[in-house]
Amino acid sequence: MIPRSDGAAHRIELPNPAVAPLRQLRANLADSGAEAYVVGGFLRDLILGIPATDIDLAVRGDAIAIARDAAKALGASFVLLHEEHAIARIVLPRSEPDDGPRWTLDLTSYSGGIEQDLAGRDFAINAMAASLDDVLACGDAAAAPSDAASELRLLDLCGGLDDIRARRIRVVSVDAFRSDAARLLRAVRLAARLGFTIDEPTRLQIGRDAHLLTGVAAERLRDEFLKTLGEPDATASLRLMDELGLLCRLIPELEESRDVEQPREHYWDVFYHCLETPSHVERLTEGRGEAEDSIIAISPWRPQLEAHFDEEVSDGHTRRTIVKLAGLLHDVAKPATKTVDDTGRMRFFGHDARGADMCQSILRRLRISSRGVDLVDTMVRHHLRPTQMRQGVELPTPRAIYRFFRDLGEAAVDTLYLNMADYLAAKGHAVESGDWAGHCRLITHILDGGLDQEGAPRAAPKLLDGHALMEALGLPPGPQVGRLLEAVAEAQGAGEVTTPEEALELARRLVEAG
Repeated sequence: MIPRSDGAAHRIELPNPAVAPLRQLRANLADSGAEAYVVGGFLRDLILGIPATDIDLAVRGDAIAIARDAAKALGASFVLLHEEHAIARIVLPRSEPDDGPRWTLDLTSYSGGIEQDLAGRDFAINAMAASLDDVLACGDAAAAPSDAASELRLLDLCGGLDDIRARRIRVVSVDAFRSDAARLLRAVRLAARLGFTIDEPTRLQIGRDAHLLTGVAAERLRDEFLKTLGEPDATASLRLMDELGLLCRLIPELEESRDVEQPREHYWDVFYHCLETPSHVERLTEGRGEAEDSIIAISPWRPQLEAHFDEEVSDGHTRRTIVKLAGLLHDVAKPATKTVDDTGRMRFFGHDARGADMCQSILRRLRISSRGVDLVDTMVRHHLRPTQMRQGVELPTPRAIYRFFRDLGEAAVDTLYLNMADYLAAKGHAVESGDWAGHCRLITHILDGGLDQEGAPRAAPKLLDGHALMEALGLPPGPQVGRLLEAVAEAQGAGEVTTPEEALELARRLVEAG
């Protein structure tokens, strides 16, 4: 519920999972005589009615000691985030494995008054406070017949409520980004998450302070950036980052692709093609059927792919977000590989392999997990392969599909969707339905061949092992045995052999053929 205009008291609904840990925390605070305020994003989201699972508290006292004691009482995990600045986290246990995201409580010590603490925060919408006692009283009242007491009194010295009403993000002070330059990226993330706009003075201040981004710890840059990519309409966020001078400070390699012309069948230059691709990943993998979209209506999909793309695979981020990241970077090597022949024809030979190598360097610099690096490397290295698997007008053979899924492993499905997003981004607004339908037939054929249980080599039991092969054919241990087993597995994946006897006969023929 948007706050009333009187600026005094505002109705909230405290989520049930937050009540018990906040009560326990209040009990620990009572023992130490410390004061606590709920602040920051959790309070903002309470006012907006947005679900949140991270609670920020400012504590006058030893936040680390209080958090450690409360975590012990709650049976929760204690995490020391920053000893010098007295910041600690309580990670609450789930009552059930599938309870959804874990709840966390972040405690920060403040000295002086709470007003001074709020003045040092990032944006006005995050610079509001309410005493912990008042928040709990509102939570208690919300469950009571009378709801008069569920009105929350806020300390709002920076005009955060006005900014919520105006749906804007406004920096608190001229020193906000100098104090913590990660806030430069956070402004874009909040704009994406809340659907707010960044006000013009804040945009100008971000532009002036954008150079400070290079001094931020890589892990913090990674988290802010991937959270932004995880929000809807990633392309709009990437364009905003570029307008504010942030994107190419974060990934300087992208600057080389600006204004790099592509063949006439491409709608965008290389830079904007890269920026457009992530939103086509979204278009293909989420919200399907929610709106009329003739392009998506004929694109391949299976119900189990929703869970596939929602899976957390790297640094707490979903597979969908990592595919968007691959979409942003998939053509990063095109400027370095561009050639133009005597007829004026442009080529980008080897940009896939060279781009994968560049991605490894970029993502390791940003401290992306090994799994995330491997996924992006595989997708970028093979993003052209689905199209190359077609032999003229013929669809790929079962053996070719087997090899694709074998070589790409867990990135196989992701690469198919990156390939489709790349196609759509290349065509821009000029997608022709007939050509797109033909491309979808190709990808559907590969996807179905790889996912169907009968044709999925990863799902089928082995028909033959090395010991049985050597014994039956009198072969010594060595590379030949491995090659024969791989040939048998490939034939099994293609549906050409289905029994141990057929597998052994195939191996025998291969040995005889030399």
